[in-house]
Amino acid sequence: MIRSCADHDLLDMYAVINDAAHAYRGVIPQDRWKEPYMPAEELRAEIAAGVRFLGYWLGDQLVGVMGLQDVLDVALIRHAYVRTAYRNQGIGGQLLAELRSQSQRPLLVGTWAAARWAIRFYEKHGFRLVSERSNRQLLRKYWSLPASQVEASVVLTQSARE
Repeated sequence: MIRSCADHDLLDMYAVINDAAHAYRGVIPQDRWKEPYMPAEELRAEIAAGVRFLGYWLGDQLVGVMGLQDVLDVALIRHAYVRTAYRNQGIGGQLLAELRSQSQRPLLVGTWAAARWAIRFYEKHGFRLVSERSNRQLLRKYWSLPASQVEASVVLTQSARE
């Protein structure tokens, strides 16, 4: 079942994100990895900044989350994670389909360039990598990232616009 996450889901969201993020260890730049990958305070700050999370529940267990954040004239897909034990079962695709139905804005997603599995997931669902020139411009316009993360990230879009 997919539903919006609420304040009382915060600890479960934290657990999903930090379980799934272990896939990044040793893949992303070493200076960007931390344990936990997303501390609870950072998750709260993301919610306060307007990231609306959907969750995927199997019974009473939260197994996947994906956020949507309106920024200027686009919607950003943020913090898409599925628990390690539940990957490759269509959960991410279902969350993405539900998020897409909730926004009329062009959608952008940023991810680590080295996270080839994430890029393949979004390409499978109709997104495409933007040009290298547009990549830097979009990352600087719509995200607040340190320069080292901009250099190590890519943007995908489903929009014809870049």
